[in-house]
Amino acid sequence: MTGSARAYLDHNATTPVRPEVAQAMARALAMPGNPSSVHAEGRAARAAIERAREQVAGLVGAKASNIVFTSGGTEANATVLSPGLMDCDGGRDCVRTPASLLLLGATEHPCVRDGHRFRKDAAEAIPVGADGRVDTAWLAERMERFATEHPGARALVSVHLANNETGVIQPVAEIAAIARRFGALVHSDAVQAAGKIAIDIEALGVDVLTLSAHKLGGPKGVGAIVFRTGALELADKPLRGGGQERGWRAGTENVPGIVGFGAAAALAGSAREAEAERLGGLRDRLEAGLLGLAPETAIFGASAPRLPNTSAFATPGLTAETLLIKLDLAGVALSSGSACSSGKVKRSHVLAAMNIDPAMSAGALRASLGWTTCEADIDLFLAAYAKALAATSDRSARAAA
Repeated sequence: MTGSARAYLDHNATTPVRPEVAQAMARALAMPGNPSSVHAEGRAARAAIERAREQVAGLVGAKASNIVFTSGGTEANATVLSPGLMDCDGGRDCVRTPASLLLLGATEHPCVRDGHRFRKDAAEAIPVGADGRVDTAWLAERMERFATEHPGARALVSVHLANNETGVIQPVAEIAAIARRFGALVHSDAVQAAGKIAIDIEALGVDVLTLSAHKLGGPKGVGAIVFRTGALELADKPLRGGGQERGWRAGTENVPGIVGFGAAAALAGSAREAEAERLGGLRDRLEAGLLGLAPETAIFGASAPRLPNTSAFATPGLTAETLLIKLDLAGVALSSGSACSSGKVKRSHVLAAMNIDPAMSAGALRASLGWTTCEADIDLFLAAYAKALAATSDRSARAAA
């Protein structure tokens, strides 16, 4: 629909860069210095990075010294989800106890589910209920059994803070408390939650969070590892070289990207409460409109706490692939789930873990809202969806005649 209005409802895949972020990045692009150089130009680039480090830390209640920048959320997750992750007790010599078991949520993003560095037989999925929330009783029982069967061994538990497809928020603080009773390390992928709900790494009690800039109005290609303390170490860092980022991630830093990440984090943090209320109202209106058009529509995860901007839904008789094409032609952009599947429409592992009927999950779509979303976008979506429903009804009537 070139030249016509479009509704972009795919912010969980990527959020458009905010103008203020683009301006900050343009200024950073003009910086000539390498941040590892000691001359004035290098110091200016270093100062820009450290300012961004403070801004990202402020978004999640962390110390700036505990932020490590990466190329994105996938690299951040792949780095820390390693058997070599260990804590070093306040800076004293590390006593390495490799994690021999990885327990991860059944609805994790593919970069956690398939991107960790544990052997396949050393990773297990924590089941979720019909609402998409992790079964904490199962986790407690599994941790106790592991501790009994393998005295002195260590586990690593990874559960995301909020699901990218359904928006369901996990009880991460409770999960962390269970895991830490048995000496486990705890990681949470907070990529989708950052900037949308309040995050305090201390209150969550996790050892490490991971983030990505392009989910909150920053640029693609930059992420962060956030440590609760400075005591974690990694025996087998995947990128070694010049010692940048405290030795966690070698390579000259992406100064413009990092500066953009910092600017986006500051903007998202300052507007979070008001934006959550605004987007929650738009999301509720979208879902009410869907149910008004087709009362049999299912809203996945609706009984659990959810991100204010996310709605995953399906209407019986409609398939996701056909709907995506029809809605795109009508000027509406959304998705059928994770955007990290090479554009393929396939059954969601998230809905499968929630035990959603395969016929229903075949029609699942995700609308995710963000800073560009307005009332007119919801109007356009509902009008387009009504047309898709009418077309399906017409075909059904002709087939029955």
